[in-house]
Amino acid sequence: MELTTMQTRTANTSSTHLRGLKLAALALGSSLVLAGCAGNPPSEQYAVTQSAVNSAVSAGATEFAAVEMKAAQDKLKQAEIAMHDKQYDDAKRLAEQAEWDARVAERKAQAAKAEKAVQDARQGVQDLREEGMRSVE
Repeated sequence: MELTTMQTRTANTSSTHLRGLKLAALALGSSLVLAGCAGNPPSEQYAVTQSAVNSAVSAGATEFAAVEMKAAQDKLKQAEIAMHDKQYDDAKRLAEQAEWDARVAERKAQAAKAEKAVQDARQGVQDLREEGMRSVE
């Protein structure tokens, strides 16, 4: 009977100690992750966003998706200001939003260009038909 009691106490003590170590490790890991996010400028996200904005401009977004392009450029500027002020969480959030606005602007510009190409092709077909009808007469 004494042996059973002693084993139970040892098992409970080990379990409690192990659980305490797990909680401590979890708390330490969480604080390191949070400190890492808050303390580092989102340079990589900023570079990705800058690339997305440049790509959208190259695709003609300033002409075909002016509203989305302006939103992307404004948010990128705000992200730059937030980075300068060391408000890295805000800077990252704004850079991510600017990236998505730029991607939407780029896709919208591509779609508008494709639609214009389709219209031009239809007009070309129509012109050929009319020319063909005139030469028959």
